Amino acid sequence: MGEQILIGIGSNLDGPVQQVNKALHALDSVAQTALLRHSSLYLSKPQGPQDQEDFCNAAALLHTSLAPVDLLLALQSIENDCGRIKTRHWGERVIDLDILFYGQQQISIDEPDLQVPHPFACQRDFVLQPVLEICPDWRLPDGKRLASCLAGVTSHNLRRITAA
Repeated sequence: MGEQILIGIGSNLDGPVQQVNKALHALDSVAQTALLRHSSLYLSKPQGPQDQEDFCNAAALLHTSLAPVDLLLALQSIENDCGRIKTRHWGERVIDLDILFYGQQQISIDEPDLQVPHPFACQRDFVLQPVLEICPDWRLPDGKRLASCLAGVTSHNLRRITAA
């Protein structure tokens, strides 16, 4: 038993491409979790303050038997191991790992440290494009196709830099 989970990955410090690849490798070693596939890497303009470097983004599809909070703790451990220090809201970071979707059933998590589906997942091209590359038929908990969200997103000058 278990769930398919979509993880968003982003970095814009200390060799962002290498940081994203390091995070993908670390995701593949999380207990009770398997990395099924990951997207290409993409460069994008920052979501937040524009006085920072571009981000490298990707998405990963995992299968896990971990509960959502336990998966969050594992992701935070990876972030800490990579040297993540939060400096400012939507600011620069060595690595950012977000649980975007936890399964496709009618699940919604609204805790102080975890909101699933991720509250901004359907509004950001640097999330949607990588996710749709690896899961083109993904459906939201309400049954709507994730691909239908693309029309309403803001552009962040998304550029694919490496194929999966």
